[in-house]
Amino acid sequence: MNWSVLLTALTTCFLLEMGDKTQLGAIALSASSKSPVSVLLGAILGLALVTAIGVFFGGAITRYVPENYLRRGSAALFIGFGVWMWFQKT
Repeated sequence: MNWSVLLTALTTCFLLEMGDKTQLGAIALSASSKSPVSVLLGAILGLALVTAIGVFFGGAITRYVPENYLRRGSAALFIGFGVWMWFQKT
């Protein structure tokens, strides 16, 4: 077990998820359902599943695509989604 990588992943994911739509959704669902334990377990399982997909997919894709291209592609997608959302009508 690489503790440095574990702590980096924990810190990064924790900071990136603070105030994120996932957290806000969990707050809203917990308030409306009056079942916080069920919301907590569902959120944990959902986030674990999405993270597992990202980890396994990321590990496989780096065999074929250089890391530099992945970073730039991810940044372009992130910016693209932001611009797209900016112009969406509410």
